[in-house]
Amino acid sequence: MTRALRLLGALALFGAGYFAGTRGETTAASAAQAAASERVFELRTYTAHPGRNADVLRRFRDHTTYLFEKNGMKNIAYFVPTDTPLSQNTLIYIIAHPSREAATRSWAAFRADSAWIKARTASEVNGPIVLRTQSVFMKATDFSPIQ
Repeated sequence: MTRALRLLGALALFGAGYFAGTRGETTAASAAQAAASERVFELRTYTAHPGRNADVLRRFRDHTTYLFEKNGMKNIAYFVPTDTPLSQNTLIYIIAHPSREAATRSWAAFRADSAWIKARTASEVNGPIVLRTQSVFMKATDFSPIQ
């Protein structure tokens, strides 16, 4: 998990401009700050079955990222480790949700989405491709460039 936390720190630097907003005194700015305070990020790590990492990446590239957006999840970044053995079987990504409750709704909608079911079934015609999934929900700190 230490690698994932280091990766998250690097992402904060990388994505500083992505979520940067003005902090004016207007009502709109206050509303934006309130919404940002509810936002949660989800760090997910997928471990592929041996020899199936390319299938995981293909499914994300061709289907999953679009379906996340369709179902209310914001794609932030996707990573593969540079060092073996993790480079052979690991996908790490971060998505954002307006709130933890929104995340629950989005995941339920995603899992029930017929396009997802079709894509998952097609990608697993030769057997399951994901061995293990880990998920951590996070909130940005008040000093984080990505809020």
